[in-house]
Amino acid sequence: MEYKVPDMSCGHCKASIEEAISTAGGTAKVDLENRRVSIDGLDPARAEAAIREAGFSPEPA
Repeated sequence: MEYKVPDMSCGHCKASIEEAISTAGGTAKVDLENRRVSIDGLDPARAEAAIREAGFSPEPA
């Protein structure tokens, strides 16, 4: 699944999202330039919750 994360803007944001998804049991591929995150290994509700818990506002892409 893929999300747009418009409030992700720097390397720290990228690392925060990657850590949140990893902690939840999935893997994240972050495209910082286009502000998109591709996630494997989690159901959509858990993936979105993990991104929100990290302080970001994901939108389905």
